[in-house]
Amino acid sequence: MTNATLRAVETDETLVRRAQGGDTSAFDELVRRYTQIVYRVLYKILRHEEDSQDALQDTFVSAYRALPRFRQDARFSTWIYRIATNAALMKARARRTNLVSLDQPTDEGETHSARDLPDWSATPDEELLTGETRRVMEDAIQALPAEQRAAFVLHDIQDLSSAETAQAMGITVSAVNSRLHRARVFLRDRIGRYLRASDREALRKIDARGFEGSTGQTAA
Repeated sequence: MTNATLRAVETDETLVRRAQGGDTSAFDELVRRYTQIVYRVLYKILRHEEDSQDALQDTFVSAYRALPRFRQDARFSTWIYRIATNAALMKARARRTNLVSLDQPTDEGETHSARDLPDWSATPDEELLTGETRRVMEDAIQALPAEQRAAFVLHDIQDLSSAETAQAMGITVSAVNSRLHRARVFLRDRIGRYLRASDREALRKIDARGFEGSTGQTAA
């Protein structure tokens, strides 16, 4: 069995211990394992290729520097997600991509409660996310405040648990659940408005075709 094969079957924990002992090839293997996964998370949060590439480099540079202090009280994947999420949020804030946050007070003097959005506790049905609807969904995710977008990506797209998402974001589980709820109701509102508009357009076309078909008919 080759060294590459041996590394491929080693656990993350074993590789971390070797890397902490000074084995740079073990850290290289961790980078190889997680580069594509971390990049996908970064891109889903940032939606900007150059920023995602920069954040990817920042993530692994920070991980290498912090590795001696990593006590493995969480999985390596959760730890690297946390570093990546921090890198992504720093990029997002620097670009000021979110001009209005659902967490901010409204003009009516609202303090810390969410805006008045429809109650929804589930993600959009997967069968809806095809074609044009998927594009609308992607645009809606991009319109989320960065912190809500990160929670949604980690929990609902990467399938991390609420506890793992909380660890990755450095916040409490209740804060994760709050951000997820607000993200989901916002996304459902966007998708719902698109589907209602599509239904109205479809009905308009049907009505138009029906009217055009009836103009050529004569009474018996």
